[in-house]
Amino acid sequence: MVVADTPSWPASHLLAADAAFVALTRGPAPLALDCDRLAREIGQDLGLPCGVVPLPVLRDWLLTHPGGYAGRDAVWRELVLRARLRGKEWTIAAVGMAMPALVRIAGQVSAGYRGDTADIDNEVLTGFLEALRDHCDLTGPAVYASLTMAAFRAARQVRLADDQVVPVEDIESALAGSRTPKAPYGHPDLLVRRAGTLGVIDEADVQPWIEIRLGRRAPEPIAVRLGITVDALRMRLARADERLARAVVEGSLSEVTSADVVERAAAQARRRSGIRAGKAGARVAARACVTLAT
Repeated sequence: MVVADTPSWPASHLLAADAAFVALTRGPAPLALDCDRLAREIGQDLGLPCGVVPLPVLRDWLLTHPGGYAGRDAVWRELVLRARLRGKEWTIAAVGMAMPALVRIAGQVSAGYRGDTADIDNEVLTGFLEALRDHCDLTGPAVYASLTMAAFRAARQVRLADDQVVPVEDIESALAGSRTPKAPYGHPDLLVRRAGTLGVIDEADVQPWIEIRLGRRAPEPIAVRLGITVDALRMRLARADERLARAVVEGSLSEVTSADVVERAAAQARRRSGIRAGKAGARVAARACVTLAT
């Protein structure tokens, strides 16, 4: 697929993203990454080109060095972080950097497709963006492979759904009947909110838990919003996981909860809140001392 040099915008979202990437990386100040800084932050030679490298040049380098795993992982972790924390410009940049793989995936999945191939292109892009914004875990290996596999799975689902369609001559005779809803059909978010109300977990952890555990949102923007590190957020959620699991086993999240259970949970919540407030105060005092010293 090649972006035509015409005034009309491509019908395929994938091709439109490619055109936007080209626009962002042209001119006297194209988007770029400082590869030397990446190496310094990781503390090892990544084998990447030296200095500040424009993204198209860096993309070409990655394509011609498929065995440069450390460099590729460092570049893609940086791209994902910038897309999550800096917004649209870097989201388009990440899509453009992955464009060769995304175009290849779209071509493979759409081979023999009876519908509009732009639909496949759009699903490839949607799957990639969902992983980029939320679902890709930056603590795991092979970030780039995780992103492109998400794009492939999204497009493949559309293709499989199309292949499984069976034409029916008389739609009136095709009775659906009753069906059992797919699990889970409950409302775990309500259970978690009840846990926060009862003091089983901290109220401040309820919404982050719902967003990350149920919504599969990325932790980095949420940690920035809360003013804590990603590691601190992960530890808070891990402790909430343990308390929720224990509460479910004990039955303390049922609709009928004894006054003793409520008071005990509330006391524990107050103690945790005091500890957290003390730590926060200590951090503020430490920063103030550093400021005065300088």
